[in-house]
Amino acid sequence: MIKKTVKKNSTAGEAKKETKKVSAVKHASTKKESGVSKKRYIEAVGRRKTSIARVRLTPNESGIKINGKDYKDYLKMPKLQEIAIAPLTVLDLKDKHGISITLVGGGIASQAGAVRHGISRALIKLDAELKKRLKKYDFLTRDPRMVERKKYGLKKARRAPQWAKR
Repeated sequence: MIKKTVKKNSTAGEAKKETKKVSAVKHASTKKESGVSKKRYIEAVGRRKTSIARVRLTPNESGIKINGKDYKDYLKMPKLQEIAIAPLTVLDLKDKHGISITLVGGGIASQAGAVRHGISRALIKLDAELKKRLKKYDFLTRDPRMVERKKYGLKKARRAPQWAKR
């Protein structure tokens, strides 16, 4: 506990301000001393092309929600559903964690890849020993392939206008 003495020359208003500052410092130090803060969820980000997935993994819950919908309603194609939950399937953790995902940008295929990347990163934050198993399946590698930009003088990124001899 920190004690602050008030100078005899100071006014009552200044003394109140000084004691408030001391109490704020006291509370901040107790938070630091406690060490690890107790979080309710683990957050990670996954990316693919222009898609960004913010994944929140909540232990001891079940269900996977993407932008407020069930993942099966959001990703209609079974192949995309498999891609998105592949890390959970491989590690046999499908119903052991509740997952809430916010997706932005890209198409549905790249969004499924971003979800897979984000879930993998969140699982590693939960348990570092899972990294080897996930790395074996290439779930941790961020796919760097992006759409090439269009250049001036060309119709697309590389497609030149039709050449005419005369």
